[in-house]
Amino acid sequence: MEALKIASSVTQTSKVDGVVHRQSPGRPRTTSRALDRNILRACREDPRRTSTDIQVSVTSPNKPVPLRRTIRRRLQVAGLHGRRPVKKQLVSLKNRKARVEWAKQHLSWGPREWANHIWSDELKFKIYAPQYQCPTVKHGGGSVMVWGCFSDTSMGLLKIIFGTMDRYVYEDILENTMRPWARANLGRSGVFQQDNDPKHTSGHVTNWFRRRRMDLLGWPKRRLKGVRASNANQKFAQLEAAWKSISMTVVQTILDSIPRRCQAVIDAKGYPTKY
Repeated sequence: MEALKIASSVTQTSKVDGVVHRQSPGRPRTTSRALDRNILRACREDPRRTSTDIQVSVTSPNKPVPLRRTIRRRLQVAGLHGRRPVKKQLVSLKNRKARVEWAKQHLSWGPREWANHIWSDELKFKIYAPQYQCPTVKHGGGSVMVWGCFSDTSMGLLKIIFGTMDRYVYEDILENTMRPWARANLGRSGVFQQDNDPKHTSGHVTNWFRRRRMDLLGWPKRRLKGVRASNANQKFAQLEAAWKSISMTVVQTILDSIPRRCQAVIDAKGYPTKY
């Protein structure tokens, strides 16, 4: 029995250049250390690559092709596990460059520079939660769209929008809601902010700003949670109450955060940020 143990020990070890190498049990690895490094490098260069993509990129002529299962094991051992990508709004290369440029231009702006700026946007709010909606209800009756604006000194009006908001409806809001409020609170020196929605950038609306001699802030490309309503009027009443409850401290905090938001856009190279 002792002789068998010695023979087994001899067969499992070999001496090369004075160093004893013990044979590892189990099946030999199908990938070399160099190939393992290439697998990790391919994954880190582009985390969106699948095991099939990595298999194609690391395979060399006259070399065995590593299995996709083997590639996944090598990645898991290195701590690189498969994840579903987070869904974010698509930002094109042109728009990313515009976002970074805008952020750099306004990175050092303070309260003095942001004074007399009017911030605006519109948003559609659902009346019913999806689990309470009946599939036979026609579209258009389960939501309320509102438009609002504010400045560094006061909250503007909240305007409910009936039907489809097109360039003509938007011009009416600018003329009869935004402009009287802006002249009463900011005088004639206000700078208006709006996003690049097609109705905002249409020639019809652009001509309105030109006729009214109102400056526009260059712009590159919140919802009410947990509150249910039974109809559009009730939902708008809820939105208007929430709008009026926003204090100027909150507005000032938002304006003070703009430099940090600009820096976040620069750090993300124009991609969407957490804000």
